[in-house]
Amino acid sequence: MPCALAIGGLDPGGGAGIIADLRAFAAAGAFGCAAIAVLTVQSTAGLRAVRAIPARELVAQASEVLAHQRVRSIKVGALGSRNNIRALVRLLARRTDLSIVVDTPILPTRGRARLLPSRDLRILSEELLPRATLVTLNLPEVQALLGERVRTVGEAHDAARALARTGVRAVLVKGGHMNGAASVDVLAVDGEVVELRARRLDIPPTHGTGCTLASLVAGRLALAEPNPPSSERLISAIRWAKRAHHAALSRVADVGDGMRVVVF
Repeated sequence: MPCALAIGGLDPGGGAGIIADLRAFAAAGAFGCAAIAVLTVQSTAGLRAVRAIPARELVAQASEVLAHQRVRSIKVGALGSRNNIRALVRLLARRTDLSIVVDTPILPTRGRARLLPSRDLRILSEELLPRATLVTLNLPEVQALLGERVRTVGEAHDAARALARTGVRAVLVKGGHMNGAASVDVLAVDGEVVELRARRLDIPPTHGTGCTLASLVAGRLALAEPNPPSSERLISAIRWAKRAHHAALSRVADVGDGMRVVVF
């Protein structure tokens, strides 16, 4: 059975981070593994505090799993520090046989604590993103990385192309923060730009949607042959993940105060 490895933050409330990643891996048919990069104090009511794990501990966790289990893909979430970014870059440089999906959580859906200091955004963009098979970003994250607001599908096209020029193979600019009857994600992959449309859902504030989508893709890529995948298989995995994600969003669960969570 192929494994997918989540590297990111531990959300004690279970709505986001590596716990959400593991649910998505299982939904995609992969066996889920996890290495903690960030410890948080949070729940569905919001993010209270963040503490990055020392880089040597993060690398030890991930290296142990990579050495002994059938890991085919990695999903990268919150890393918390430049030391963790650079340590992960060095680790990934030795594993070119893996599909790498990088989600880029910088600020939480609710709460003021940052998941990555603003001073480390350049290192994320210049050193980690070029290692990725796919990078997924919402519009605030695009603005944080490029310094430009994205309000329209046309501007999302421009942003996806600009981010692709950093060296990442594929970029998915998510349209959930735009307006309109359809939610339009823009995918730039291997020089092409593709629009992925879905009916916009009217749902309460929901926790962990970005983690879940990226992990559905990573879980599906763990099943792909060859690995890293062809453009066709990458697009197919993203389309499958979009359908599974949309279905899950239509039945988000109420598990306590504050935001809803994504379940399968």
